[in-house]
Amino acid sequence: MKFKVASGCDRGLCHRGCGRQDHQLNSYDWLADVPGNDESTDLVEVQFKNTRKGYYHNVSKLDLKKGDVVAVEASPGHDIGTVTLTGALVKLQLKKANLKSSDEIKRIYRLAKPVDIEKYKEAKAREHATMIESRQIAKKLGLQMKIGDVEYQGDGNKAIFYYIADERVDFRQLIKDLASAFHVRIEMKQIGARQEAGRIGGTGPCGRELCCATWMKNFVSVSTNAARFQDISLNPQKLAGMCAKLKCCLNYEVDDYVEASKRMPPRDAVLQTADNDYYQFKTDILAGTITYSTDKKMAVNLETISAARALTIIELNKQGEKPLSLTSDEAVVETKKSKDLLEGDINRFDKAKRKKNKRRGQRNGEERPGKGATQKGETPAVSASVDGESSAVHRGKSADNGGPAGCNRVPQRGGNAGNVSNTSEKPAES
Repeated sequence: MKFKVASGCDRGLCHRGCGRQDHQLNSYDWLADVPGNDESTDLVEVQFKNTRKGYYHNVSKLDLKKGDVVAVEASPGHDIGTVTLTGALVKLQLKKANLKSSDEIKRIYRLAKPVDIEKYKEAKAREHATMIESRQIAKKLGLQMKIGDVEYQGDGNKAIFYYIADERVDFRQLIKDLASAFHVRIEMKQIGARQEAGRIGGTGPCGRELCCATWMKNFVSVSTNAARFQDISLNPQKLAGMCAKLKCCLNYEVDDYVEASKRMPPRDAVLQTADNDYYQFKTDILAGTITYSTDKKMAVNLETISAARALTIIELNKQGEKPLSLTSDEAVVETKKSKDLLEGDINRFDKAKRKKNKRRGQRNGEERPGKGATQKGETPAVSASVDGESSAVHRGKSADNGGPAGCNRVPQRGGNAGNVSNTSEKPAES
């Protein structure tokens, strides 16, 4: 049996309805393979240059799929755009766009013809030159504004100028000068720094496409409090995004951090134990662990415990009790670490064998008989068990045989020694 790798519509899911598109703010249509999804509503989402989108009625009941180029109603004339979403999900997109009135929704004329595509390309070719010239005109008028982008309508009868300004700008004279210079209808739209970054697009420091260029439509204000809740260093270079504003992703997890921080003990709480006082050094809010130090300003004798354990110690301190240690109420038993046999000198086992051989040799040398050693079956000449009697008698006999007089003196070792000395002196008197 031959196997075939299915892709696109071969696997029952049309890639034109769910695939990644070239435009920004892509919407994944996960209902594209549901039967009757396109017939549920006649609303269609159409995207134009960069992040601009519009919603239109498919009055002519055209068989539209994601990626089709269509001509839609505009004022005046018509515009050219690309279909990005059809079916039931368009209703959800309308809620995000806050389009409640049906009068604001226009209709789709037709699929774009080759003539429409040619006019569209000619109009798009003039956008960059128009933007450069419009910036020069605004500079001559002394307006504190920046024209970031220019978008021509599909038929070339209208141009939209996107500008950025910190303050309110009176551009009535600018509109007159632009209309006389380009001979088109002028529309001015003020955008912020984040909208401009979304229109231009790019890659963020995380390695992914910018959120404002892929899926984010509504921008929420971001403050430095979001960084403080998450224990992020307040470094402007790291907190700022491509738009030179605070990163929108700082708000993604701040709610979880706020909820988790409620279960943490206060920062200024001092944990008192039997051996020392501990001060909070650092915290891991999501993991629920806290590291304490015995010094307020330095990392000394660091101990990491759970938030529940820290709260328990605080309650014990309020009752006047001090645990033996931070880890447990009982004494801490130090576990001996196993030694690695590969550490140290490899020849240390040979040294131990040499020492054993030396000890065996010394023992064998002591057992060998020396010159003064007694053989088996022989008795020693003088017995040291008697209190000097045998040695004294032996010396007395040597004196009787004509030995020297000095040999008669015997050191006294108790009463018996004195008696022996007296008996030795009597023969000398006779």
